Amino acid sequence: MKNNLIPAIRLTLVCLVFFCGIYTLSVYGISKIAPSQWTFAKNEKGYYENVGQSFKSDVYFTPRPSAVGYNAAGSGGSNKGPSNPDYLSEVQARIDTFLVHNPEIQKEDIPSDLVTASGSGIDPHISVQAAKVQVKRIAKNRHISETTINQIIETQTEKPFLGLFGTEKINVLKLNLSLNNLK
Repeated sequence: MKNNLIPAIRLTLVCLVFFCGIYTLSVYGISKIAPSQWTFAKNEKGYYENVGQSFKSDVYFTPRPSAVGYNAAGSGGSNKGPSNPDYLSEVQARIDTFLVHNPEIQKEDIPSDLVTASGSGIDPHISVQAAKVQVKRIAKNRHISETTINQIIETQTEKPFLGLFGTEKINVLKLNLSLNNLK
């Protein structure tokens, strides 16, 4: 028994020192030197680029819906399946709201990422198609040409990692801040 007990106690002490001390301090140190992706708007209000935020005005691009109210502290999906009646009525309500604000768009032209929440509930990105279906509304409400808005979309489009992994996407916060910087 003594042959097993002493190595077990040593291993416990080594693990305590490593995981409670060395590992914790190294992760903390990395977090202090890593970029935080903090963006400042013109009014010096800070925003995190990697957390989705709500934009309800018709002069801004609409972000992806959030199952958690854009609260990063409680990120998560709704856990409702695609056949759940509550989920289907929620998606239909989002479609109806989008069509009220974008009457020139047909229901079948609405990209799914504008009416379904992401798994995290705080995804800051939308697809290029989701941005382009909103161009007419924003151009009309901002009194800007559609060409100018399409150029902003083009400059804000993030390409797939190494040109292979993922799809093209647009960070809604950066896109809306670019719109604000036009004037």
